[in-house]
Amino acid sequence: MRISLFRFSLAPYRAELLTAIERVLASGRYVLGPEVEAFEREFAQAVGARHCVGVANGTEALMLALRALGVGPEDEVIVPSFTFYATAEAVAAIGARPVFCDVDPQTFCVTPETVKPRLGLRTRAIVAVHLFGYPAPIEELRAFGLPIVEDAAQAAGAARGGRRAGALGDIAAFSFFPSKNLPCLGDGGAVTSDDPVLAERVRLLRHHGSRDKETFEAIGLNSRLDALQAAVLRVLLPHLEEWTQRRRAAADHYRRAQLERWLALPVEPPDGRHVYHLFVTRHRHRESLARALSERGIEARSYYARPIHCQPAMRSFAPTYALPGTEEVAATNLALPIGPDLTANEVAEVVDAIAAAFSDAPSRPSVR
Repeated sequence: MRISLFRFSLAPYRAELLTAIERVLASGRYVLGPEVEAFEREFAQAVGARHCVGVANGTEALMLALRALGVGPEDEVIVPSFTFYATAEAVAAIGARPVFCDVDPQTFCVTPETVKPRLGLRTRAIVAVHLFGYPAPIEELRAFGLPIVEDAAQAAGAARGGRRAGALGDIAAFSFFPSKNLPCLGDGGAVTSDDPVLAERVRLLRHHGSRDKETFEAIGLNSRLDALQAAVLRVLLPHLEEWTQRRRAAADHYRRAQLERWLALPVEPPDGRHVYHLFVTRHRHRESLARALSERGIEARSYYARPIHCQPAMRSFAPTYALPGTEEVAATNLALPIGPDLTANEVAEVVDAIAAAFSDAPSRPSVR
């Protein structure tokens, strides 16, 4: 594709990254150690949380966050069905039961209205996903009096009510997978929290439940952030704000081109900042539109077309009630190219291709 879905390259940072990698090689410390400790301090400061714990990946960050809250077998955790599979997988993997709730079709996020019907006597926590970079309404969800876990895997840099994603709920999970807004060069993750007890529990659990490698206080995981990945993240973290501004500028280019003439566009939070991990539009004929864009060398794709509650592995947790918002967005969403490297000219090319796809030209597939 001439215009890829993720318009972002680490090539300009190659020299800095190689220097950081050489530093780790020279140190001989590859697991945890000074690089990880330094990144944890720096990321906590960037997020605005008191504590950060580096872990192996975003999925285990969710698992560790839930376990730190004491969630376990027989407990129920409310999760959206319209999100990446790992959100619910993390709940089931620790023996708890994911209870699926609906989402707001405009924001793709859970709301108090979608969560309330799913509350029960065994509900122990709510996982609110900042999907596609839109910050979920965490403060409103607090009214239920339950612990709030932020799934911030797609939302590094997002904000709401003057606070950053990762410092809105009781505890938060991040992924640094290479396609994320803050990437590393493989798998990596982090848990953030203002609560020192929760943070210390995560530190214990990520290292086999041991503080000293000799005494094991809990059944934990081997889920430690590699020093090499921490060093990479330390190079890239200072650029996150600039990348966020460039992502938002690209989104503004789409809006100024009046793309809403054809598609439902992502919305901005009333009191916060969307960071556009993806620029996700909606249209009932999204497959035809994606094919038309592909013909012109432009990548576009749908996400989570088969929601989690419809996945074979989640059959035993499938709800008996309808999730109309989830069904709508699963059937209509289409992500357009976005990223810090997407130029105004490329946005114009995408918009021109969309306009052509909606025209009546007989050579163009109809998306009406």
